Amino acid sequence: MPRVKRGTKRRASRHKTLDLASGFFLTKSKLYRSAQEAVEKSLRYGYVGRRRKKRDFRSLWIVRIGAACRAAGIPYNKFISGLKKAGIDLNRKILADLAATDAPKFALLVEQAKAAHVQEA
Repeated sequence: MPRVKRGTKRRASRHKTLDLASGFFLTKSKLYRSAQEAVEKSLRYGYVGRRRKKRDFRSLWIVRIGAACRAAGIPYNKFISGLKKAGIDLNRKILADLAATDAPKFALLVEQAKAAHVQEA
């Protein structure tokens, strides 16, 4: 079996890992083995974080809508239910933005949701 020397491929691979680890603390940015472990872990965290971000933003939007609804005198669940019964199809991102930046339009939506909720019941 012939002997295989990796040559520049090994250096390139290590250089790529150390580039990804630049900015890490102490040996994690200097020594290959430590850097490799840190980079692998950071890539795992990044993968998980990209999925978590969607959950976190949705919960933030719900908190903002709920606070605006309580200020308008209607619970969050009745507001969402009333919007669905009224046929208003706005996602939570838009509703949260309206609640934070445009109070009169959000108040109009609250009134429509209340009317649809009372009408259905």
